Amino acid sequence: MDIFKLISDIEKVDPEVYDRLDSRRRVFKHLTGVGTKVAAAAVPAFFASVFSKAYGQGTALPSDIAAILNFALKLEYLEALFYTKGVATAGLIPAGAGLTALTNIRDDENKHVAALRGLLGSQAIAPLTDSFFDFTGSKGGTRAPLFADVFSNYQTFLAVAQSFEDTGVRAYKGGAAGLKANDAILEAALNIHSVEARHASHLRLMRRGGPTVAGAGTGASPKSWITGTEGGGAGGAATAAIYGAGNPASNFPAEDNVTQGGIQLQTALASLNFPASAFSEAFDEPLDATTVTNIALNFVVGNSF
Repeated sequence: MDIFKLISDIEKVDPEVYDRLDSRRRVFKHLTGVGTKVAAAAVPAFFASVFSKAYGQGTALPSDIAAILNFALKLEYLEALFYTKGVATAGLIPAGAGLTALTNIRDDENKHVAALRGLLGSQAIAPLTDSFFDFTGSKGGTRAPLFADVFSNYQTFLAVAQSFEDTGVRAYKGGAAGLKANDAILEAALNIHSVEARHASHLRLMRRGGPTVAGAGTGASPKSWITGTEGGGAGGAATAAIYGAGNPASNFPAEDNVTQGGIQLQTALASLNFPASAFSEAFDEPLDATTVTNIALNFVVGNSF
């Protein structure tokens, strides 16, 4: 969940939100008090507590703010239901470290759902079920599935999981970019961004079978980090938008971008003879909320989210 994009959006409809909250510096102190490395799972619960103070327990949230939080809740249901169904599917995930890792991710996503529902109270949307989503990407059988065997093929399940996580990393960076005026919250957002990136990296390691597999690249055997546009990623054309440019492309370039700070790195450092992929791998690129939403819509039965 892009918590920091949420705060930015809430500020647009309630400019006094920071007056309602603790001071920005105190908010950051509360965050760092959770631990040196902020756990992604703990953040939603923390913000639920902060927002409860802001608007008062038992007091209805402004409708615009409730709408923003309910949108985030839908995104959390997408992930929580995906991992919950995967972990519960007999014979899908082999016993061992992989099952442990995916169970932990499942638990994190369900905690996110619980935290948001606690904050919204009676204003929360009705709980979403599997019927709202179609993780095969067939949108309820109205088109050919993108991942027909997602719950019968372990490698396909991991491919979809990687796609969700890679999207999340770019979404966090996209949200953090809108917080430049809020130094304390921006710093916390970047801490969480790094945690999300480690999750994505671990799933990539799981997909290629371990760190020592020779010839790791894109597709079925990815590196532990994004390289170029990943050849479309785990699903080829079906997941290409995750690694492509957002809107506008000038602010949200594709992952094969080699220009940073206005400097074309491959040209400026031509004497090093590094390939373009080496420069693109050194930087993560942000992704805008609209593009992230369109990616998520691939896994919704209907045409609205």
